[in-house]
Amino acid sequence: MSETIPATSWPNVEGMDDLLEIALNLHSCWNHEADEMWSSLDPELWEWTKNPWVILLTVSRDKIIALLASPGFGALVQDCLHHKRKSFNEQAWFQEKYPRKDSGATLSLVAYFSMEFMLAEALPIYSGGLGNVAGDQLKAASDLGVPVVGVGLLYGQGYFRQDFDASGNQQALYPVNDPGQLPIRPLRQANGEWLRLQIRLPGSKLWIRCWEAWVGRTKLYLLDTNDFANTPAQRGITSELYGGDAEMRLKQEMVLGIGGWRLLRALGLEPDVCHLNEGHAAFAILERARCYMEDHKTSFELALTVTRPGNLFTTHTAVTAGFDRFHPDLMHEYLRRYTEEELFIPLDEILAMGRQNAGDTLEPFNMAYLAMRGSGRVNGVSKLHGQVSRHIFSPLFPRWPEWEVPVGSVTNGVHVPTWDSAEADSLWSTACGKRRWSGEEICADEIRRLSDEQLWQFRTSARKNLIDRVRLRYARQRASGYDGPHDLPQVLNEHVLTVGFARRFATYKRPNFLLRDPERLIRLLTNPDCPMQLILAGKAHPQDRPGQALIKRWNDFIERPEVRQHVVFLSDYDMLMAQELVQGADLWINTPRRPWEACGTSGMKTLVNGGLNFSELDGWWAEAYSPQVGWAIGDGLEHGDDPAWDSIEAEAMYTLLEQEVVPEFYDRGDNGMPSRWLSRVRESMARLTPEFSASRAIQNYTEEHYLPAASGYCQRAANNSALGAEVLRWLHKIARGWDSVRFGSVHSETHDGRHSFQVQIWPGDLSSRDLKVELYADPAGGHEAEIVTMTACDKSSDAKGFVTYCVDLATTRAASDYTPRAFPHHPSVAVPLETGEILWQR
Repeated sequence: MSETIPATSWPNVEGMDDLLEIALNLHSCWNHEADEMWSSLDPELWEWTKNPWVILLTVSRDKIIALLASPGFGALVQDCLHHKRKSFNEQAWFQEKYPRKDSGATLSLVAYFSMEFMLAEALPIYSGGLGNVAGDQLKAASDLGVPVVGVGLLYGQGYFRQDFDASGNQQALYPVNDPGQLPIRPLRQANGEWLRLQIRLPGSKLWIRCWEAWVGRTKLYLLDTNDFANTPAQRGITSELYGGDAEMRLKQEMVLGIGGWRLLRALGLEPDVCHLNEGHAAFAILERARCYMEDHKTSFELALTVTRPGNLFTTHTAVTAGFDRFHPDLMHEYLRRYTEEELFIPLDEILAMGRQNAGDTLEPFNMAYLAMRGSGRVNGVSKLHGQVSRHIFSPLFPRWPEWEVPVGSVTNGVHVPTWDSAEADSLWSTACGKRRWSGEEICADEIRRLSDEQLWQFRTSARKNLIDRVRLRYARQRASGYDGPHDLPQVLNEHVLTVGFARRFATYKRPNFLLRDPERLIRLLTNPDCPMQLILAGKAHPQDRPGQALIKRWNDFIERPEVRQHVVFLSDYDMLMAQELVQGADLWINTPRRPWEACGTSGMKTLVNGGLNFSELDGWWAEAYSPQVGWAIGDGLEHGDDPAWDSIEAEAMYTLLEQEVVPEFYDRGDNGMPSRWLSRVRESMARLTPEFSASRAIQNYTEEHYLPAASGYCQRAANNSALGAEVLRWLHKIARGWDSVRFGSVHSETHDGRHSFQVQIWPGDLSSRDLKVELYADPAGGHEAEIVTMTACDKSSDAKGFVTYCVDLATTRAASDYTPRAFPHHPSVAVPLETGEILWQR
């Protein structure tokens, strides 16, 4: 593929190509060293867009030529270019820890599929949390040298932009993403032709255009359907993120999953691992198997058996209603020809993969079920969310204890260099060095040695910068029609405790929790000795009327004369605004209804900047909280949507704010600094920032999932799919013979402080080698769940064909607590993920 710069009339002067190289790599968005360079070209445009590519397209050629000719600017360009090339060419964490020739590591490439990526405001193809995680993990993979490429969609309008009308109601706006003003390039073949793909839709073929964006040392590949060879309706398939009806969503997910894998194939890329960031891209599982079929002349069933271990599914959903489901008729219309003519199987076989009850022809097709049944590994995005997900997916594993449902967890983290301020970057660099987020151990003790003076100066400056920035934003917002062109009150105070609250406005997030008692909130805001102030931001989906009503209520509250100087609701919450808020807020509040916040990352972004968290014990905060690092709401249990419990939590929240949080901020010593507050800041920065970073998350994914997944795929594919074929034969054998397996007699004795069990199994049409026999005890009486593996006794097979399994164990609990069970076992098969059969002795 060609790597040429887009054909634009650039000045033919020394340094121009270097400037273009820097501008077209999104590394600029997390590298503060380039800020001065872009600001020199157009300070105001850089301040409001943070988009190097737009600056180059906007600034006059004469100015660019003049600046490139000046020694100072030329030196800036060369310094940035040197830093970029040096950091991309040096050995990173992955290459140092897993050199291929020594470690035997098999990982060559991970394809990371996501419906959205939040990388920079310069590339607005995101909505919120899902894209935030995808973008931050792609950047962290670049920093760590983990071989990952992203695959997503290029939206013509992206997610909606927000404004408020004169009554404080949300308005949805849809400005166009002009590809010419985005830091992306068309993917071109060696002969210069634009790489375009095809997939089949009912009645016609769909042309898909391919783009690329550089993200540090890796790439994000994007697809869109705005091709002139398509019909107007087809061109609009990739116009909006999370817009349209179920049919539109199905077409988008076909483009992402099927088209995305075809793009990788067209580029000659052969990923070991396919990472599905949510179930939207689950059709990539089918297309990956199809490509394997084509290359190795196998059946779809064998191809899926071989490729499945190399597929990783990360679920972000905390409620079953969040999964994409499609009516069987819609699936017939769009997928029948693909399955019959390209996979060479009946559509019903694919529909069964997306249903709880494979035989229920009326059950909608669930993309998350397809992802689960087509993957070799599955994880949630926090420890608590792992538990929630095991409950959600438990219907797919009947008779298995819920805690054994095969869903693990990797807690999300944020890409710290994206979210730290320039001042925070300098503070951490002085304490811990430049490579602190590149896989090296974080020097937490150095952060703990920062003095109160250093921290207070740092935080005071950060708060002032935020207030200055918010005033500018609010002036623009109010003058644009929200409240008429009159003089604005002087909102906010740089010396007051500043609380940030910004997220998607949805009812489960309880964004109006602070408003349950408006008069009590007003007393907190206007306390003459210990006031606090609020900066709010967030969008509600255009079809979410209850969420929009929550926004309206806040805007109505802000109109009260006694409130207007103390609370600001900023419109059009985006990545730039998020960066400003998390860099300056003293306190970050989050009030979701447990356990519906799968992880949440907004509070993580404040950590590096010295902000503290006051949050519900849900998502990441359920595992991060301790009294030394912040404050918590709730008792760590689930109470549903009980209004009485909401009242109890609200009362506790107000009391904590009144009696502990706010007073601690104003409890100043003789030196004028809040030492107890700063002690929490210091410990929060040192302990939590590295633990909840995307660097840690990607290291976890690499070692716990990517490397084992790549190994599993390569083993099954080796020697012309020999192991894959063996596994498939074994799975068929289990499916045919499982109903013939049964228990015989069970005998137990207790003596000398030991239980002795003997359990008979009739393997039926199977072999004892195909079985694993265990004793299982439920959690009870203060004991956790317990599993004890049994082994075949000497001369265990009797004349009737029964095999006896034995085990001795300590009498820590009653023998009656234990129940024998048997299930299929093969050293190369993930049970119960690939076969969920299990037999209990009753």
